[in-house]
Amino acid sequence: MSIRSARKANSIVAKSTELALAVPQVVAHRVARMATAGPALSARDLKEFHLMFAEKGAAFAQAWQAMATQTMLANQALAFSFARSFWSASSRGKITPSKVVAQLQGAALGVLGKSLAPVHRKATANARRLARTKRR
Repeated sequence: MSIRSARKANSIVAKSTELALAVPQVVAHRVARMATAGPALSARDLKEFHLMFAEKGAAFAQAWQAMATQTMLANQALAFSFARSFWSASSRGKITPSKVVAQLQGAALGVLGKSLAPVHRKATANARRLARTKRR
C-alpha cells in the first residue's frame, strides 16, 4: 500500500471511530430529550426534533452526491490510465497487476472517504453542540 493510500485508510479509520463515538452520544441526548419533553413541546424541543429528521436526509444526500461524483472521477482516471498504457509505447510492460490493484484500491478509498465525510461532519458537530446544551 502506498503512503498516500495508507493516509487515506488511516483518515477513514479515524473518521469512522469518531463517528462511532459521536452517534451514541447524539442518540442518547435526543432520546433523553424525547422522554422528558412530555406532551407539550417547547419551541426548543420542536426545533431539535425537526433537526433530527431534516439533517439526516441532507447529510445522506450529500454523501450520495459526493460518492457518485468521486466514483465518476475515479472511473475517468482509471479509464485514462488504461488508455494511456495502450497508446504509449514507452509504458508497455510497466503496468503490472499490483499497480492496477493499487490504483483500484486508491479509487475505492477515495469514494469511501468522500461518502463518509458529510455524515461524519454532521454527527460530530451534533455531538459537540448537544454536549454544550444545558439540561433543564
